[in-house]
Order: sequence, then structure tokens, then C-alpha cells
Amino acid sequence: MAQTQFGVMQGRLGPPEAGRFQSFPRNFWRQEIALARDAGVDYIEWIYDDYGASANPVSTLEGIVELNHLKQLHNITTPALCGDWFMDFPLIRCTTQERTQRELFLHELLRKAQQIGAWKIVLPFVDASSLRTDEEKQIVLDVLWRALPVARQTGVGLHLEADLDPANFATFLARISDPMVKVNYDTGNSAGLGYVASEEFDAYGDRIGSIHIKDRLRLPGGSVATRPLGEGSTDFEDVFSAIRRIGYTGGFTLQVARGEDGDEVNWIRKQLSFIRRFWP
Repeated sequence: MAQTQFGVMQGRLGPPEAGRFQSFPRNFWRQEIALARDAGVDYIEWIYDDYGASANPVSTLEGIVELNHLKQLHNITTPALCGDWFMDFPLIRCTTQERTQRELFLHELLRKAQQIGAWKIVLPFVDASSLRTDEEKQIVLDVLWRALPVARQTGVGLHLEADLDPANFATFLARISDPMVKVNYDTGNSAGLGYVASEEFDAYGDRIGSIHIKDRLRLPGGSVATRPLGEGSTDFEDVFSAIRRIGYTGGFTLQVARGEDGDEVNWIRKQLSFIRRFWP
């Protein structure tokens, strides 16, 4: 059996930039690649967002060449591209012209993902991009169907991160039962919404292709707060029991709460140690 890969969401190995909890680290991305192995991870889930767009190496051929060189130098991979740009510019609740432009950019990101060795792009449909109506669900399904030829051509899957409840998400996924379309499961988001992992995996576990690890504390009134692993509402025993039931062989990306500035590498080591209690 292949050894499980553990990764970290980009930006977690350095201090947050411009007060942003998660963003492309414009000033630190090169150093982060060099630090990743020290933190005990195998890969970095690369972020593409609007904040870092002009400095992101995936924006240019020269940047991609440099990125791939640094990855090889430090024995780090980038198997996933996190499309946070679509949090800034959602595919829904926009004009038809805006959606067409954003859809074409999705196709371009699939090609860029292939160039950095990524085999999946995570598309967030949470918070500002949350699917609220049947019309919005249909719009996204249409976008995905049109993106599938590019996904197949590049070999880059479309992994959907959504905040739909288990039954509704399963119904949505049944409408696009293509193997290139999978689920990105986020342990903290689900716990923060009050969902039960075993019920979610029973509903659509066969479609889960990637997993983000975080912990969130569900608070009165439905608000949530990201917490260090083990200090939130995530039932990790249930989560990893469900993961084993589906025979999951993908990686685990640590998208965890931040620790103290300057102690990022040691903090990620500690969070990784927590996960190894359940998945040695």
C-alpha cells in the first residue's frame, strides 16, 4: 500500500500577509517550499486568489519553470490547486458576461494546474460562493459540464467544496456523475455546520477525492470559530472511521488554525502529530 501523503495549505508555513487568514503568500512562497519538509509534509496545496494573482508564479511560464525547479530542489509536490479566486469572483450571483469570463478563467486554471503537476483543482462553493437556490445549482452544473472536456484533456479533476447538507449534496452530485467531478471534504467546515461525518460519507463517500483537515468550534447561533485540532467540534474518531470505510487513498491537506507568528513550522509539526493518532 502506498504511503499516505500529508500536505499543508499554502501560506500556513509563514505569517499571514496583510492580515489575511488564508491567501497566496506574495512575499514568502519561495521560502515556504524550502520549509515544507522541515514541517514534515510531502506537498503544498497551491493557492490561486485575487490578492496574490500578480505575484503568483503560475501566472507566467517563467514563474511555472521557477516553481517546478524549486519543488524538485526541495522534494515537494503541488498535487492540488486551491481556486480561492472563485471566492473573490464567484461563478454565481454575477452577470452572464462576468460568468463567461470567469468560466474561461477556470479552463485556464485547469491548464495551469497541469503545468505544476496538480491533478485536481478545488472549487469552493462556501460562504460568498455558497449554492443557495436551485437556479444557482443548475448554473454551476452547466459550468462544470462545459469544463469537463478541459478537465479530461489536462487530467485535472474538479473537486467541489460545498456547504450543502448530506442529502442535498448527494442529490446535486447525482446530476453530474462524471469521475472527473469529485468532492473536497473539509472536516472543520462540516463540524462547524453541525453535520455528522459518518452520515456525509454514507451519502456521497464514493465521490470524495480530497480532504482538508481543520477543526472548528460550533457556537450558539450557528457561528463557527477555527480552532487547533482537537479543540473544536470535529469528531475525528468518526471522521477517520468514515474515511477508512471508503478506502480513501488520497492525501490530507492541513488547513488548520494558525499558531504564533514565527512558530509556523513547529506548529504544523504539532498538528500533524495530532492527525497521526488517527491515521499513523
